[in-house]
Amino acid sequence: MGQTLHAIYSHIIFSTKNREPWLRADLRPRLYAYIGGIIKHRDSVLLASGGIEDHVHLLIDVHPALSSSDLVRDVKANSSRWIHESAADLKAFAWQSGYAVFSVSRSVVPDVRTYIENQEEHHRTITFKDELIAFLERHGVSYDARYVFD
Repeated sequence: MGQTLHAIYSHIIFSTKNREPWLRADLRPRLYAYIGGIIKHRDSVLLASGGIEDHVHLLIDVHPALSSSDLVRDVKANSSRWIHESAADLKAFAWQSGYAVFSVSRSVVPDVRTYIENQEEHHRTITFKDELIAFLERHGVSYDARYVFD
């Protein structure tokens, strides 16, 4: 085969440090736009973004040469710097150290997009902790509850 063909979709979730409610409603659209630029710079495409005050969800069409860890590292480092430079009252802002990433089949991309775009409504009935544990269990991811929310 003379070319590289791919369809790699990832749903990435990460929280603010200690799940502090740093991500105000007025900040989130600009943050997601900035994150989209970081992802585009890495030859990938942000398909959906959403979240609430203490965490974000990203649905990404990921370039095949890019590892999840490199992508998340770049998104978190650069967006954190942008937050510090953009909001004087957020100098203490930080992301949590870890993240969760789940592969997404092309057939469910529209459902995942809708889920991510409706985070505010979704979190009226479920906490971030319960949401993440449900994702881990649904995808069969082994975890130690003592360290999931460090």
